[in-house]
Amino acid sequence: MGNRGTGLIVTQGFERTDDGGFSVTFDDMERGLITSLATQLLDLVTPPHSATTDDPLAAIVGNMAEPVAAPDDVALARLFPDAYRDDPESAQDFRRFTEHDLRLEKCARARSVQDSIVTNDEGDATFVVDEESALIWLGFLNDVRLILGTRLGITEDWQEGLESMSVSDPRIGLFHLYDWLTYIQETLIQSLTGD
Repeated sequence: MGNRGTGLIVTQGFERTDDGGFSVTFDDMERGLITSLATQLLDLVTPPHSATTDDPLAAIVGNMAEPVAAPDDVALARLFPDAYRDDPESAQDFRRFTEHDLRLEKCARARSVQDSIVTNDEGDATFVVDEESALIWLGFLNDVRLILGTRLGITEDWQEGLESMSVSDPRIGLFHLYDWLTYIQETLIQSLTGD
């Protein structure tokens, strides 16, 4: 797949291994970035009452008796869009029965990525994941890119904007991070599809 410099780091993306797994090598900084992003994702999407409820059923399925409004946060609204845009009542009802599980699924992916990235070694570390874990990584990368892209106002021509962005622009590091995540996601997709 080759290496790609993003302004922040030069990285080797995911590659299919001879035994059907998927390998990627991250250095200390890259592992720190992935771990930090997973932690931030968990902070953002953990269901609000999961940690505070005394009701074990509500911790699992959420409180289905109460309506669930669309998130005010634009990034969360992008992760959990309304199912029915022209029918707010149906959208709220659908959200009441689905959003809790979707949040838990995203949390489980973030934790899985965190668990797979934890290592005590210094320097580069190569991780090999099976197809099921590769799909978990793919979902995690998609979630993080959606959040970051929404926060940055990413459009289809964002790479052209990055090329013309001043090095003094305070957002440039985040754009490079988005570019790096895009590359990692692209190499994983290519490895999964055999392209």
